[in-house]
Order: sequence, then structure tokens, then C-alpha cells
Amino acid sequence: QIQLSESGGGSVQPGGSLTISCAVSGYPKHMYCMGWFRQAPDKEREGVAYIDDYGTLNYADSVKGRFTISLDTAKNTLSLQMNSLKPEVTAIYYCAAEPRVRGACYAAVYNNWGQGTRVTVSS
Repeated sequence: QIQLSESGGGSVQPGGSLTISCAVSGYPKHMYCMGWFRQAPDKEREGVAYIDDYGTLNYADSVKGRFTISLDTAKNTLSLQMNSLKPEVTAIYYCAAEPRVRGACYAAVYNNWGQGTRVTVSS
């Protein structure tokens, strides 16, 4: 059973940086998709960044060049480093994981989610 738990959210000023983390357990070590998603107030949840067991990375166009997803397999920790933060990225951020079946991770259906961590960008 895959279990996930986020941490590291908080408040940051525009232009600042923040790294959020997700402790992941129970995932298949050689065949997985993992991702970060976010849901802003009154908006639908959207995908932000994805990683698979091949090391393939995918990002939403709005965060390319500013956000970096990574997985520390020794610590079973998924991270999202966020730089040059803007107020419009304020949201609850969720990590998710799923055994990789076929196709790209950004197209996968995720059934395993963390509880979310709030990120607020405001002056």
C-alpha cells in the first residue's frame, strides 16, 4: 500500500524560494510514477511536476525553469523545489504516486495521495 505525507509548506514573499517534501512508502521501486499537484482556491486541481523510475521529468508550462521535482530513493522522499515564487502559485500542494503501467506519468490516473501542504506567496 502506497502512503504519502507532505511537509514543508508555509508562507513566503514573492520572488522567494521554498522546498516542499513528501515521505513516500510502499511504492514499487522499479516501476512508478510520482507527481506534485496543486489546488488553488476556487480552482480545479492541476498537475505541476512528474517523475518516473526512468528519471523522466515533466513540468507544467507555467512552472518550467522555476520548479524542480526530485526523488531521493535512499530516503524515500519526493521533493519540489520552487524558485522565483509568484502570488498566483498560492495553493494546497499534494504529492501522489502510482505504479507505472504505460504511457507518460502526466497522463496517469493517481489513486494514492498525501493530505496536502499549504503554500502561500504574499507580501
